[in-house]
Amino acid sequence: MKVALVHDHLAQDGGAEKVLKALSEMFPGAPIYTLLYERKNAVKYYQGRQIETSIIQKLPGGIKHYQWYMPFMPMAVEFFDMSNYDLVISDSSSFAKGVITSSQTLHLCYCHTPTRYLWSDTHQYINELKYNKYFKKIISLVLNYIRMWDKLAADRVDAYIANSHFVAKRIKKYYKRDSVVIYPPVETEKFKISDEAGDYFLIGGRLAPYKRVDLAVEAIKKTGKKLKIFGDGVDLPRLKNLARGAGNIEFLGRVGDEALAELYGRSLAFIYPQEEDFGITAVEAQASGRPVIAYRRGGALETVQEGITGEFFNEQTADSLAQALENFQSSKYNPETIRQQAEKFGVARFKKEIAEYIEGEWQKFRS
Repeated sequence: MKVALVHDHLAQDGGAEKVLKALSEMFPGAPIYTLLYERKNAVKYYQGRQIETSIIQKLPGGIKHYQWYMPFMPMAVEFFDMSNYDLVISDSSSFAKGVITSSQTLHLCYCHTPTRYLWSDTHQYINELKYNKYFKKIISLVLNYIRMWDKLAADRVDAYIANSHFVAKRIKKYYKRDSVVIYPPVETEKFKISDEAGDYFLIGGRLAPYKRVDLAVEAIKKTGKKLKIFGDGVDLPRLKNLARGAGNIEFLGRVGDEALAELYGRSLAFIYPQEEDFGITAVEAQASGRPVIAYRRGGALETVQEGITGEFFNEQTADSLAQALENFQSSKYNPETIRQQAEKFGVARFKKEIAEYIEGEWQKFRS
């Protein structure tokens, strides 16, 4: 069976890239098609692999400022020639699912979410752009065109896999398609329960506005507790400005795997204030035996067991989170029990479920 993997882009290292890594291990001979890649990310996990990129890779600013070329991405992904493959697996939250396959090719899509800025978060996305209202109108028109393409592209997929039940509902709403839920792989073996206890709360990952790290900063300022923030992203300057003068808040930047495992393991709890599609960082914290304080929405409802591996706050506000921090008691949680919950989301489980699903869909397709 000739297999191809299609990924949106390799310009960052997040949950979607962990799915691609697992898929590439399952299909070591499969080429990887992606709109663009940053060399350090490609070399880290895919050294020696055949990586096919679009024309955007060679355009000025195509890697560092790939968002400039959003209007051309539908066309770019359609240029990928999938005609020689029996099975195409797209790993997508935006454009990868739009590849055109032949009638003899089975196309399965592992969908992280219907594209947020086209559907559920359109107005928030436009409002957060730092442009004047006239330019925002132009961007709205572009998004309208891409939204129509996205719906047409979604129809090209033969079968969908959703990364959570939360995302499965979105796929049904926006694409009118059913999906099977297979949770993404979390490298739980990289994390362990620490023998040392710290005195800080932890938050981090890719620092984007929708992650709502600002709520944690504001809540910590209200309570006077300690907070460590790891990661980098477009929201970092705003967050640092918001935390100015607060000596109990520490920004760590990007950290390596060993340092991250230590941070998780020694924290009082991991703060999770966003509405996420699944949420790998929340599972990583639990793999370290640490509870999660999460906003009661989205994928956290599927990964955090209330009162056993963490607790929820009900309103996405700094006051609601601050109250949860004040009431939090780390002594009530059993690290071993928490880790057992995280192990349900391991890499081996993901590969087994994906392999069984592909086999079933392939048999149906060929018959």
